[in-house]
Amino acid sequence: MIELRNLVKRYGSHLAVDHLNLTIEEGKIYGFLGPNGAGKSTTMNMMTGYLSPTEGEIIINGHDILEEPEEAKKCIGYLPEQPPVYMDMTVTEYLNFCAGLKNVPKDKRAAQIESVVHMTRLDGVEGRLIHNLSKGYRQRVGLAQAILGFPPIIILDEPTVGLDPKQIIEIRDLIRQLSENHTVILSSHILSEVQEICDQIIIISHGKLIANDSADYLEAHLKGSAVLRLLVQADAEDTEDLLHTVSNVAIQELTENDDGTTAALVEMDAGSDPRADIFFAFARAKKPILEMTIQTASLEDVFLELTEDGGAAPAPKKAEAAPAPEPGWELEEEPEEGGTD
Repeated sequence: MIELRNLVKRYGSHLAVDHLNLTIEEGKIYGFLGPNGAGKSTTMNMMTGYLSPTEGEIIINGHDILEEPEEAKKCIGYLPEQPPVYMDMTVTEYLNFCAGLKNVPKDKRAAQIESVVHMTRLDGVEGRLIHNLSKGYRQRVGLAQAILGFPPIIILDEPTVGLDPKQIIEIRDLIRQLSENHTVILSSHILSEVQEICDQIIIISHGKLIANDSADYLEAHLKGSAVLRLLVQADAEDTEDLLHTVSNVAIQELTENDDGTTAALVEMDAGSDPRADIFFAFARAKKPILEMTIQTASLEDVFLELTEDGGAAPAPKKAEAAPAPEPGWELEEEPEEGGTD
């Protein structure tokens, strides 16, 4: 659905996006992550045609966004972080205005507006001025305009900002519903949200792609070994002695508690599962194991490890890079205040 080929964006001497190659496939929900200043919003603005790249190509559903801008932009619905709403219009007036901008046929506008109003839970406020709506409802209005025309690609920049917990759940359900017929790209700083609803995670740092895979794959392969957390009815010395009888484990930490139990963190060798051996070792010594849980890397751990020190992502399951482009072209540089992340 989207191909970014050797994409570059410079603001004066600042390189915001650094030769980015990325392929977005049809029918998935993509989580787009990166620290502040990573080039995330700049990349999204170039994908939507709001900014021009300094070098490279952007292909939207087969259309080059510079050579066929109208055809390419018809394929995209975009919700910026700050919803582009007109405060002096009612919800219906604004959506009708947006439908006209998107060239939705006049005989279909009323039905489409009714559909997106219902989808975004704006029923009952259609006749109210946007100025009088809460921030959460304004966000919904912005989402409704992105869906209008039912483009195949929906790009959402922080779509749940300002929503209460109930509204966030509703928007997540809507995003899942949209993914049945649309490709969705979702930018968010809420990692738990991305982990819950996204099929694929894209992480960029310093304008470069450093990860593009499922959250489960990144979590499983970023950390070479998992950690087992134990709570046993034994003192620290006995716990250490018994763990030394088990192969494929290394003791990281032992903490003896006042109640006679010991908490242990045990690193397991990659590809091994010594839980049964640990269980039987302590059972033979009549030292009960009260708790045993595997502690794995979270998406938060993955994000921090990949972005803090410029870490390298694990090798992907399949090649994700777009084909090498033809020699690039250059545009005039945007002014430095043109808006970096």
